[in-house]
Amino acid sequence: MSSDEKQVAPRSLAEALRAKDDGSLAALLRARPDLITPVPTDLTQLATRAGTRASVIRALERLDRFTLQTAEALAVAPEPADRETLLALLAGDENDPAVVGAFPHALAALREQALVWGPDDRLRLVRTARELLAPSPQHPSPTGLGPTVAEATSGMSPGRIQEILTAAGLPTTHDAVSAVTSLTALFTDRARMAELLAAAPPDSLDVLSRLVWGPPYGQVTADPASRLRWLLDRGLLLPTAPGTVVLPREVALHLRAGRAHRDTEPLPPAVEPAATHRPQVVDTTAAGQAYTSLATIEELLKDWDEGGPTVLRAGGLSVRDLKRTAVALDVPEPVAAFWVELAYAAGLLASDGEADERYAATPAYDEWLELPAAGRWTRLATAWLSATRTAGVIGGRDAKERTLSALGPGLDRSAAPEVRHRVLTLLAALPEGASASPDSLVARLHWERALRGAASSDDLRARLARWTLSEAESLGITGRGALSAHGRALIGAQPGAAAPETRTGTETGTGTGTGTGTEAGTGTGTETDSGPGDKLPVHHHRHHPAPPPQPRSPAELASAAARAGKLLAPLLPEPLDHVLLQADLTAVAPGPLQRPLADTLDVLADVESKGGATVYRFTPGSVRRALDAGRSASDLHAFLSEHSRTPVPQPLTYLIDDVARRHGHLRIGSASAYVRCDDDALLNEIIADKRSQGLRLRRLAPTVLAAQADPATLLEGLRSMGFAPAAESAEGDVLITRAHAHRTPPRTAPEPVPDGPPSPDTTLLGAAIRAIRAGDLASTTPHKPTASAAPGRNGTLPRTTSAETLATMQAAVLTGDTLWIGYVNAEGSASQRVIAPIKVEGGFVTAYDHTADEVRTYPLHRVTGVAELADEQA
Repeated sequence: MSSDEKQVAPRSLAEALRAKDDGSLAALLRARPDLITPVPTDLTQLATRAGTRASVIRALERLDRFTLQTAEALAVAPEPADRETLLALLAGDENDPAVVGAFPHALAALREQALVWGPDDRLRLVRTARELLAPSPQHPSPTGLGPTVAEATSGMSPGRIQEILTAAGLPTTHDAVSAVTSLTALFTDRARMAELLAAAPPDSLDVLSRLVWGPPYGQVTADPASRLRWLLDRGLLLPTAPGTVVLPREVALHLRAGRAHRDTEPLPPAVEPAATHRPQVVDTTAAGQAYTSLATIEELLKDWDEGGPTVLRAGGLSVRDLKRTAVALDVPEPVAAFWVELAYAAGLLASDGEADERYAATPAYDEWLELPAAGRWTRLATAWLSATRTAGVIGGRDAKERTLSALGPGLDRSAAPEVRHRVLTLLAALPEGASASPDSLVARLHWERALRGAASSDDLRARLARWTLSEAESLGITGRGALSAHGRALIGAQPGAAAPETRTGTETGTGTGTGTGTEAGTGTGTETDSGPGDKLPVHHHRHHPAPPPQPRSPAELASAAARAGKLLAPLLPEPLDHVLLQADLTAVAPGPLQRPLADTLDVLADVESKGGATVYRFTPGSVRRALDAGRSASDLHAFLSEHSRTPVPQPLTYLIDDVARRHGHLRIGSASAYVRCDDDALLNEIIADKRSQGLRLRRLAPTVLAAQADPATLLEGLRSMGFAPAAESAEGDVLITRAHAHRTPPRTAPEPVPDGPPSPDTTLLGAAIRAIRAGDLASTTPHKPTASAAPGRNGTLPRTTSAETLATMQAAVLTGDTLWIGYVNAEGSASQRVIAPIKVEGGFVTAYDHTADEVRTYPLHRVTGVAELADEQA
């Protein structure tokens, strides 16, 4: 490297950022959006923020495994390190070609995120990242390496160091520093180290083999065995504390053939197909489950139409109410919790806010019911994709050991949308009709976010991935584990083709699922279903970077949902306008029914069984329910005749007429409550019945009985005795009971909890970069000293008197000079600016502001000081 090149090498991260172009700064801010929240005043502040512990941890958490391994290797390399040294730590002595191919892209990713800076011959890891990744007794390195010889001997006596040199066959030196240098040179020389270890006893080599891959620390007694004494005498083990020894880093690297990691993983693990099905089978299976999901949500909210379960004091649904809901839906409790949470995320369900707070459907539910089936499904699917509330954690415990309940607080997991989208994108990368092995999916996610969970099956990201597979199947996004055509459209993948892979070293959560990877396959479209044993070909590909996907705008999301709905609509069954009445007082619906027919039949009959065909049963109670809702017997006969493809059975006609004849014969009102009937014999029968004793009835007149129970209790009590009373109003009219009456006030769906700041759009990035550049110009441009005070340096504001400020401004208007000012806005926030004054009048200065790249007017009393810029330097 020439002397000129050495002079331009950056001395700090701020200088390295200052040398970047706008495109590189935009890539940094897009990958680490927390750096512009709020926008830094200049590049020095940006560099400071990029080195804070919280920001660095967040950036490291978003690295893939190989990129993280590259950072870990740089943390154990000498500082600064050159590119060849770093590559050798990753590729080892055998120079692994896969590592060599992936290394440039991993290093570029670290540079792009400002975790590494400096030229190739002087690479530096950001200090905070080095502190997090470098080995220490308190925080062992993931590499398993220990301290260097220099670090391990820092507290050792000079005489002891000279003894080690002699035992290792090295000449003694005059000082400890040169002695350590000589010992380090021995341990890093492959040939001389091989000769030294060739003379080692086999037992001593066995000790080294147990420490070589970590942890590098071991325990020794006050009188070590001969195999340990041989190693201690030659510095191959060095004492760090009484009774503790450590394997020096240089020795470990020699024994590892130069590798910093035991297993270097330059390539992402392939997602293995578990089975393959014909695409048509996948789509029809998914469509059937999609329709079932709509029916399940309707059944859930129909059950809660007149007021659902009460809200717990701490919020949420009680365990007992969740069990009741599961029984009503005929599903396991975890599945019931998923449907409840999905309805809540879609804005169809909320608490009513009354004194006796209950859950109920929202007005949005009625609007949702009016949508076509495909539209209703896309509403649910898009809500699920973006929701951070996670039904899978229900039943677990929070940090305070409180049980997490459905619809309660504490269910948000900000990583959920990213994991859902990523899992579906990986499924889209498989051939059409192929399902994925859950274990290989989890392994891939672990590789893409190496710090976010150990390679175990119980970390959050692994559980989110498995929940995603289950929930996507329940919702009809996948069929038989494979992504459907409408599922591909929903996530933005091309229908009928495998989606491209996305390398996720810098991706930002809710992307489009597009990138530059090439892992793909093509389904044949005609192959028969196959099991896990029938493996599809897996293509291994190079590890190369892709730009982080941009979050989709609301318009793009709506467009994707519309495309998914269009693909799904032809696969959904057409609603029927008829049923089949049978002589055993049942009706069979051979498919989904049109809404008016289904709503009326739900009131007139009870659902006996579900499935491909729904069976309804007519009972005295169900017929009475229809009469209570305002239907007359003639209405019911006409309704059944119109909608039945079979003749109306005579038993059903008799049932309706019999219940209608007795319906309303008894009248109940509020006295507290009373019963009136023109047939005094019927009243005598009621009083004589022992089951009526709890109602505490007494005769007020031949046709009137009084009760000490309220009207609702009296009504229910007489119905349980086999009578068919009707409630009446204070005017004596029959009260008509209508269903679907209770709704919450208008409610908005819960907002997802973001996983950090959102990725900035292009407009915001451009404005932020202009502001940072201009602020940096203001803080770094040389300026002339003023008469009253030296100008500020290192970010401090200039200070001048009001008279000096005014005079300097007026002079700059005449000469056209550019000035450096300190300015405090109305909120009290101070900043530095570079302006070119145009005019000064009325206590204001109008100037071209280089910081904002526009003409602005500033009150002079808010200018803290002003200084002329120094003459341009050659």
